[in-house]
Amino acid sequence: MPRHLLQLEGLEAPELTALLDRAEAFIPAARGEVSATPVLAGRLVANLFFEDSTRTRLSFEAAAARLGARAIALQGSGSSTSKGETFLDTALNVEALGVDAIVVRTNLSGGPNQLARHVQCAVINAGDGRHEHPTQGLLDCLTIRKALGAIEGANVAIVGDIANSRVARSALHALTTLGANVRLIGPPTLLPRGFATVAKYHERVAISHDLESNLHDLDAIVMLRVQVERAAGGAIASDYRLQYGLTRERASRLPSHCIVMHPGPVNRGVEVDDDVADDRRRSQILLQVTHGVAVRMAVLEQTISG
Repeated sequence: MPRHLLQLEGLEAPELTALLDRAEAFIPAARGEVSATPVLAGRLVANLFFEDSTRTRLSFEAAAARLGARAIALQGSGSSTSKGETFLDTALNVEALGVDAIVVRTNLSGGPNQLARHVQCAVINAGDGRHEHPTQGLLDCLTIRKALGAIEGANVAIVGDIANSRVARSALHALTTLGANVRLIGPPTLLPRGFATVAKYHERVAISHDLESNLHDLDAIVMLRVQVERAAGGAIASDYRLQYGLTRERASRLPSHCIVMHPGPVNRGVEVDDDVADDRRRSQILLQVTHGVAVRMAVLEQTISG
């Protein structure tokens, strides 16, 4: 039975570290500098994306190709779900094509878990509702580890729309398991009570509504997109950038070694100013994309071939 990747919550540090180690070994192949051993030659990966995606969908396709597999893609707008077919029936029919793995993105929190109970092939969660985005959490960890040399003991801020962010949930689980100290920073309307409960009982998690007071000792800062498609727009003030945007002036007050990250897509001038996003010394935003291919290579190899 294949090992699925449905979430990072519950994975132990050795499991996370093994995936990160393997992903780091794949970085030269992800960049196209060397050819990876085609360990998945003859395998078929189905990408089922029922929500819009650029980086995640294309990086899974690139990862499959680098490992010798072929990828087939189905997007929600072109699927039979528009004719009334259920999410599960669509997946079962795709599995019947003989695929070795299903990579799924859906607005249904827990959707990939549901599929894993009904199909025999590997299931990889590419983002489900407000639940998790495990490969994004892994690539964020890889980026931090590569830039800082280690994750343990690092002070990492995740800033913005925490309430709607599956990225924040995956990164929070992985980073704290690997020994980082995580600060969740955002307006009260976008920091739900559930996170306050986590912070209360987890010594490595803190919550703040004040970005200014947290800049001085950060090692990494992850800026999140305000997810208007999940009704976040009504929960923010018109001066969001002034309070929570990473402006040039705020970035100048970060420690010199602190890196800037964003899962994308970036709303320039809202979450991050142009000068900060394009700062080649600090910004890891494009490196995150490259690391995403490497992480997804490691995940495909692990789930399909063990």
